Amino acid sequence: MDIEAVMRTKAEEARKASRKLGVLSTSVKNKALMAMADVLEKRSAMILAANEQDLEDARQKGLKRSYLDRLMLNETRIRQMAEGLRQTAALPDPVCQGNYSTIRPNGLEIRRVRVPLGVIGIIYEARPNVTADAAGLCLKSGNAVILRGGSEAIRSNTAISSLLAQAAYENGIPEGALQFVEITDRAAVDVMTHLSGLLDVIIPRGGAGLINHIVKNSSVPVIQTGTGVCHTFVDDSADQDMAIRIAVNAKTSHPSVCNAMETLLVHEAVADEFLPKLVEAMQAKKVELRGCASCQAISEAFLPAAEEDWSTEYGDLILSVKVVRDIDEAIAHINQYNTGHSESIVTRNLTNAHRFQREVDASAVYVNASTRFTDGFEFGFGAEIGISTQKLHARGPMGLEELTSMKYLIYGEGQIRE
Repeated sequence: MDIEAVMRTKAEEARKASRKLGVLSTSVKNKALMAMADVLEKRSAMILAANEQDLEDARQKGLKRSYLDRLMLNETRIRQMAEGLRQTAALPDPVCQGNYSTIRPNGLEIRRVRVPLGVIGIIYEARPNVTADAAGLCLKSGNAVILRGGSEAIRSNTAISSLLAQAAYENGIPEGALQFVEITDRAAVDVMTHLSGLLDVIIPRGGAGLINHIVKNSSVPVIQTGTGVCHTFVDDSADQDMAIRIAVNAKTSHPSVCNAMETLLVHEAVADEFLPKLVEAMQAKKVELRGCASCQAISEAFLPAAEEDWSTEYGDLILSVKVVRDIDEAIAHINQYNTGHSESIVTRNLTNAHRFQREVDASAVYVNASTRFTDGFEFGFGAEIGISTQKLHARGPMGLEELTSMKYLIYGEGQIRE
């Protein structure tokens, strides 16, 4: 197989389709999204059968529990994928929406409107739900999309993408606008990252290894997403029962995702009282605890934390815990080790809350809430294309507006520049 020729053909078809899709009416796009949601639920048995084959192969390879959790689909997750598409259909269409206009002294009228990026490449690992989320958001924002999922989910992704593409094309989306790469050879990724002029942007979703490889090797612009070394800081004024609930949720509700908490910081003034409660709650959820020397002095449940623990995204039921002197040390620790994803403070002190939000460098900063809410669905975006941890051109959960650029429309009456 000539991988380069196959990938270039897909990109050329997507580019051609993007020109039609970019000017498609909102009503047609919404109708297609609703049909795409319906087909996922109607053909769930087909999707689950394909997913079970992927899961069995993954088990045979001995892949860890957190990876299997990301890979697994069930009726509930399929319904959530469908609901994400319906919510995306219900959102305002960003295309051609203006946010700036002016009339210059020379009479020129200038307007700025949103336009699609064009062709978006999504490279992702084990999450089959990304196939539906990315397809829906890209099509609604007027972008063609090329999806390249991980080899471990190839059957699941092929089933989902084929159903979505058929429903989309039958309901007015231009042929070629939704492409899925069935090639599992990693050479397809390297070809994809060098299709400058055909792809406008690549968005990788997955572990640090995948993201770093794409960033270092792509000649197509890249939006970095994903890796989440997320923290929660329990201040000395915190409601401790609230802090326990938040910590347990942030660590255990879905430990394999990027918005799960990996490190808990505790103010030294409440450490003696708070940490035994934390140990009891986390042991009930079978969480392995790794702590600093102060933690170990308070409870023998803590294994020694090494330096690398503070910068590790476990993606598993493992939590590193550190006792800090005050909010100054907490903020300094977070800004040193975080990945720009999501951070939280539990406090009754409004001054500390505002300071934490102002000084912590991250895309989402919470007061008295779990980091697990950093999600396009939870933010009301319908779904997300990823969590951007960089600062250009988008940051945080990327929804429809983040998949558009700007165009200036200028109206004149014969003006010329002297």
